[in-house]
Amino acid sequence: MRDPRLDFFRGIGMFIIYIAHLPGNWWTLWIPARFGFSDATEIFVFCSGMASALAFGKIFDLHGWGMGAARIVHRMWQVYWAHIGQILVIAVGLVMLHESNYLTTCCDLTQDYVASLNLWHLFNKTEIALPGLMTLTWVPNYFDILPMYIVILALIPVIMLAARYSVTAAFALSIGLWLASQFDLLNLPAEPWTMSNGLHREWFFNPFAWQMLFFTGFAFMRGWIPAPPVDRRLVVLCAVVLVVTVPFAYFRIHSEHYLDLVWAREIREAIRPLWIKTEFGLFRYLHFLALAYLAWVAAGEHGRRLLGHGAVWGWFLGIVQKVGQQSLPVFMASLVIAQAAGLLRDMVWGRGDWIPQILSNLLGFAALIAVAYVAGWYKSQPWRKPPRAVAEAAEAAPAGPDPEGRVDTDGNRSRQRELS
Repeated sequence: MRDPRLDFFRGIGMFIIYIAHLPGNWWTLWIPARFGFSDATEIFVFCSGMASALAFGKIFDLHGWGMGAARIVHRMWQVYWAHIGQILVIAVGLVMLHESNYLTTCCDLTQDYVASLNLWHLFNKTEIALPGLMTLTWVPNYFDILPMYIVILALIPVIMLAARYSVTAAFALSIGLWLASQFDLLNLPAEPWTMSNGLHREWFFNPFAWQMLFFTGFAFMRGWIPAPPVDRRLVVLCAVVLVVTVPFAYFRIHSEHYLDLVWAREIREAIRPLWIKTEFGLFRYLHFLALAYLAWVAAGEHGRRLLGHGAVWGWFLGIVQKVGQQSLPVFMASLVIAQAAGLLRDMVWGRGDWIPQILSNLLGFAALIAVAYVAGWYKSQPWRKPPRAVAEAAEAAPAGPDPEGRVDTDGNRSRQRELS
């Protein structure tokens, strides 16, 4: 049975990621990332680690390391082509729209969409960008998460191999990779044309840093880390961590254009290595763990507090969990839908009015929900089930003699004997 907490929080994360990726969206002023160091990316990575432990851990246990590694390679192959297809769909769509005179008058397509996604290189440096795209040595803006996920998946067999000898060794390996990334010893190039001129842009999400959060979720589901106790002191401590973080995360407090708290801004800059997103700074990790603990306590044991709050809440919960269950197709679709919704909004209304902003968010949510249900329907493989008419006829048909001549009367079977 699936854990309702995992699907629920993954679903919430998918909606937040959509909000964050919709261009020019003022709803982003109210997402968790504005009030703390961690954001929806942490939700996605942590929950992906938990889901991977459920999906792949048993394969390693039952079929051995080799078969488990083969299953991971298959998943990497799927995510790789999902990443390539996602970029090409958005790039081709923008190219087709670029020739439209109407778009040039309604919005700055070049600056707001093509340039912001760093996609120009696909057209003016095709001979370098296309091989870079296929080898993951060119990772455009906005398309960072799936490449990170591919590398982290590749680390699962390594961690599982270390865990065969000692769970402590697996932890040491994960922490060691994170520490190496903090000193800029491990990362991957994001632009092949900058590798020779000293600029060397790297992956926005360093997979060797973010893997520590992934394997934290993985370890909880594998039982390598016991579930923390529900303790009032821990609840208070985690709440204090979240509150204390706000002045250094919320831009309206530390920004010079708003409250302009100089001390908060200076401290924020001084501790930048501890909250930086690329290397997954330590304060991001601690902030997320505090938030996750409070969410875990609020949900209750096995998610019991998520259940039984009336029909409306049950309907909402079911939808969010469905989105969480189909997080990969929903995430892929969300990036495309966000760009399409932003373009449509700019073409018809512009960004200034609050009504198109609300519509572009709510209609995007509806599209994500539709993607989740369609993906779930396909994964259920309904073509393998007998047609409803055949199933109903089979249920209605009276029981007949079996091949051995036995009949069923009142639920008991007796052998039919011929009289001589």
